[in-house]
Amino acid sequence: MPVSLANSQVIYEALKACDVKIMSALPETWLVHLIRMADDDPEVTLIRVAKEEEAIGISAGAHLAGVSSALLMQNHGFLAAINPIVSLAQLYKIPLLMLISYRGHMGERDPWQTQGGMITEPLLRTLGIPVWHLSNPNDARRRIKDAQTLAHASLSPVAVLLTRELMWEE
Repeated sequence: MPVSLANSQVIYEALKACDVKIMSALPETWLVHLIRMADDDPEVTLIRVAKEEEAIGISAGAHLAGVSSALLMQNHGFLAAINPIVSLAQLYKIPLLMLISYRGHMGERDPWQTQGGMITEPLLRTLGIPVWHLSNPNDARRRIKDAQTLAHASLSPVAVLLTRELMWEE
């Protein structure tokens, strides 16, 4: 799959402009370049998780320590992390900047991605989590900063959905 290195770089630079120092991630195809960039950057700590639920606790700890963090996950990972999002982040007013690869949506070719893709956005809205579709790399810096600002102002999770138009090159 041709994941856009150029657009991944734009997203990574937007995270750096937000002073993100900790990123947590589980390996995922669309996030491969972002994960590698974080791993190679001496100014950022990449924490590889076994389950996305762990990333919620990592960002909660980072927040309590006064360190900016971001979660990199696939939408199926978001689905797996709902319990700690609700019972930790929302309950205890922890801001989460979640960058979620929006698999299984329009144009998806992999049947195993489609069910999660169809329920991701409705579930985010049901949970009261603000969501932004990031499709244009020219918007990345402003939108990611806006998402981080809202997460910290509202002390709640915010989701930026990384769309196929942004992450995929054909």
